[in-house]
Amino acid sequence: MAQSINESTLPQFSQLTIQGEDAEKFLQGQLTCDMTKLGLSYQAAAIGNLKGRIEFGIWIKKQAEKHYDVVISADCGDALQAHLNKFGAFSKFDTSAPTAIYPCVLADEPTFSHKDDHNTLDDTQAWMQASIAAGNYWIVAATQGVFQPQELRLHQRGGMDYDKGCYLGQEVIARIYFKSAPKAFLHYVQGSGEVPAAGEKLEKIQVVNAIENAEGFAALVVARPEYLADSELTILALPPALQADVARQK
Repeated sequence: MAQSINESTLPQFSQLTIQGEDAEKFLQGQLTCDMTKLGLSYQAAAIGNLKGRIEFGIWIKKQAEKHYDVVISADCGDALQAHLNKFGAFSKFDTSAPTAIYPCVLADEPTFSHKDDHNTLDDTQAWMQASIAAGNYWIVAATQGVFQPQELRLHQRGGMDYDKGCYLGQEVIARIYFKSAPKAFLHYVQGSGEVPAAGEKLEKIQVVNAIENAEGFAALVVARPEYLADSELTILALPPALQADVARQK
């Protein structure tokens, strides 16, 4: 991997703790995932807006009964806390202030740690590389409200549940799932030249995340397959679970 990565462009993440009597019920009405099915490991999920697009891309873990840890890109942490306080004003739960948490790779899986010894450039680069290869996208301030969950294959990662009932953006998201399908969706690609920024458009191809490597850059992009075929990007293989058609499997 190239060693000239600009540290100021590396992702940073925050964790918020949400706990209290109404925590699960409240989050069930906000998140795309089913809160009753969460385990003890981080689950990718999202909070949508009324247009059915991802306003907050998160990872959530059930820490204990009525106690949840949420990880989010640090530049979205304050906005998420404000959102939770606004929509949860009449629910009984407490939200902590965002605190730093560090991306790393443990047991070959991208995850997060509070340990300072994981607060390193090597850990962050390893996490980015593993995450992009695994389709483990991250939403930053520049891409809030840009992507629809199915476009990012969130339903193929267990982060969306179509039987759980209402949540923010659910009507639009469900309509796309049951009556149509995204024409553009997530791909893993290799490109040459400078590393594009999150949200940048390479003509008709939109970048979700990218990292520098020896050949140029690796990236997760959302695009129509025919636009990728006409581009100079090389399509790489996502994990098998993310290679299925993004349309509803009837």
